[in-house]
Amino acid sequence: MFVFKGLESHPRSFVKAVSWRTVGSIDTFVLGFFFSGSAKLAGAIAGTEVITKILLFYFHERAWSLVRWGHRAEPVVETVPDGDPAALPAAH
Repeated sequence: MFVFKGLESHPRSFVKAVSWRTVGSIDTFVLGFFFSGSAKLAGAIAGTEVITKILLFYFHERAWSLVRWGHRAEPVVETVPDGDPAALPAAH
């Protein structure tokens, strides 16, 4: 399996890919039906492209997760070790 060290988990990327492809496949079916007048042909087109586009979107998202451009820095949260405020370094 490919190793990615992005901000999103693999399951999150996969669920996003499936939900987006659901919307995209409905669009493909509607357009296919509009242009061909055939629900059977529109269904064949939408059914075929759903698998390839889920995979393409998944890998596209994972690749983009490696690009740092446009990511906001995560805020740094300091914790108090063992509940002792004296254990924190002094602010200068």
